[in-house]
Amino acid sequence: EDTAPRIVEHPTDLLVSKGEPATLSCKAEGRPSPSVEWYKDGERVETDREDPRSHRTLLPGGSLFFLRILHGRRGKPDEGVYVCVARNYLGEAISRNASLEVAGE
Repeated sequence: EDTAPRIVEHPTDLLVSKGEPATLSCKAEGRPSPSVEWYKDGERVETDREDPRSHRTLLPGGSLFFLRILHGRRGKPDEGVYVCVARNYLGEAISRNASLEVAGE
């Protein structure tokens, strides 16, 4: 029978050097299989599904993979607080917050 989503693996805080790859883990279960979206500081994270040039990839299991952490003089676009949200028609599940920090210069 169908079940609402639940998060079985939550993301954890990351400290990453700029230019390095990083993965924020998220794994959700449910039936039908839930779709996973990521939000950073409350805004939906665009991945290469919407923008092929994006440096962020949504992995098949739901984790968010960064090819390289972007960090420049104009800002730290990847730094922030992330949550993953799993949804199916029975409801949604929201992961714990995970902060991604870019290590100092």
